[in-house]
Amino acid sequence: MTMKLKEIMSTQADYLSPNASLQSASTQMQKNDIGFLPIKENGTLIGVVTDRDIAIRGVAKGLDPNATIDKVMTKKVFSIQETDSIEMAAKLMQEKQIRRLIILDKNKSIAGIVSLADIATKCNDIDMCGKIICTVSEKTH
Repeated sequence: MTMKLKEIMSTQADYLSPNASLQSASTQMQKNDIGFLPIKENGTLIGVVTDRDIAIRGVAKGLDPNATIDKVMTKKVFSIQETDSIEMAAKLMQEKQIRRLIILDKNKSIAGIVSLADIATKCNDIDMCGKIICTVSEKTH
């Protein structure tokens, strides 16, 4: 039987507004021990921010900690349905070379997040896990 994403996803429902500060995003990530937050505006998903976005696009470029998340967020968001298979998520992660996916429910609302770590620790297919990690970790030029 194929496992569905809803069986392994994190149901953490935290998100930020694009007007939130880099510092508030970092504080929320630290408090919840996460490195990824969806960005919503007027109830619509408009992007995501990672700890890496904050470090590379924010801190490394000298942005003030009070600068807004919209200055560093990733606007291209990849999502998949909670009823889709882990294999489908793995394929999408490999194709797009991403480490996390937004999981949507039947109403297209954010139901959770699935990460490489979720797949690696909760899935029994070691070959698939290894293949995803290798592909996602490859450098793109």
